Amino acid sequence: MNGAKPKLVFVSPVFLFPNDAGGKIRSTNILRGLKGGAFHVTLLSAATPEQARRWSKEIGGVCDEFVPWQPAPQRPMWRRAFDLLGSLPVNVANDRTRPGMDAVRLLAQRPDIDLMVFDFVHSAVLRPASLRARSTCFTHNVEAEIFARHAKQARGPHKRWLWGSQHAKMAQFEADALRSFDSVIAVSERDARFFKDAYQVAESYAIPTGVDLDFFSYQDPPAVDAATPPTVVFTGSMDWAANIDGIQFFLGQVWPRVLAARPEARFVIVGRNPPASLQALARTTSNVEFTGFVDDVRTYVHKAHAFVIPLLVGGGTRIKAFEAMAMGCPVVSTAIGIEGLDADKDVHYLERDEPAAMADAVLQLLADGALRDGLARRARQLVEERFGHEKAARVFEEICLRTLALPAATEAA
Repeated sequence: MNGAKPKLVFVSPVFLFPNDAGGKIRSTNILRGLKGGAFHVTLLSAATPEQARRWSKEIGGVCDEFVPWQPAPQRPMWRRAFDLLGSLPVNVANDRTRPGMDAVRLLAQRPDIDLMVFDFVHSAVLRPASLRARSTCFTHNVEAEIFARHAKQARGPHKRWLWGSQHAKMAQFEADALRSFDSVIAVSERDARFFKDAYQVAESYAIPTGVDLDFFSYQDPPAVDAATPPTVVFTGSMDWAANIDGIQFFLGQVWPRVLAARPEARFVIVGRNPPASLQALARTTSNVEFTGFVDDVRTYVHKAHAFVIPLLVGGGTRIKAFEAMAMGCPVVSTAIGIEGLDADKDVHYLERDEPAAMADAVLQLLADGALRDGLARRARQLVEERFGHEKAARVFEEICLRTLALPAATEAA
């Protein structure tokens, strides 16, 4: 190690700002907690000059040094279709750019770098064949599991084959990539055990899901009255397949049941780039609003009486659940939507998988102020005691220090 502090490089295949997706939020909070701690932190990521200028204050708040590379142009649709025939999963192939690979290789050659952290397993495609520094992968999901769940939910043999093919490629890539790192950091104990058992990753650790408790401040759920009609909210990137699938399920099978009992109820979907297909589906029902991208989700969540996470596919942990809990909005979720989070159903949230049961839970929250308040206060207490982002960052930092201390025999090739 060189200098007063060991030097850590955090490799992100995407620019982290704005924080409009769960992975970006989690990585930003970890970096914010690392800065000023045991490491000198360099953030290496794709960024245009305009992005670097616009977000310079935020960048300075998460790292000691920022090294950008120019993002590659978006791949044309014909090339993305051609990628389906390659050996890499399509989303991994999309991250394999020459500017990214060159930037990682050049920084990895610096003799003062002690540890390289690769954010998401996709970023392993940017890694040189060999590294002088130690390395760890911060993986937010079991990526192969997401593809497997899509294959299970897919309608029609063509889509099932497509998702099944991508699952097989991702399982192979994910296993090979994670075994090449000195350690792997997962976002739940469940995922960490999976990497050990299924992929034989020797050094697999978990961090808690961290929430910025000051930013996501608590408010008691509002009363249902003339000024605040019964409101249900969802937040999440609406260009992510799992969110699209979940909202299709909710709009098609749950929301009509809610409206049948409470025709004045509103459903607000907060997130960037909602596809035309979802907007068309929403027009077949009533009282549905898509906000598109917003600078701050808190206003929408604080005005709602229920926060729904109707996911049928996905992986890792949903940071949106703990953000809602921190803000005092009662959560109704499928089992997959709350997966990996150490919270108790019917104590901190309501878990319902079937359409009728989920609709009934939403209606209970819209009707029962005491139920809303009880869930909200117990959930806020839980995240305060165990899931502040500073606690997550300290665990992350300790794993990084442990990785530096591993004996030489465990070094990756």
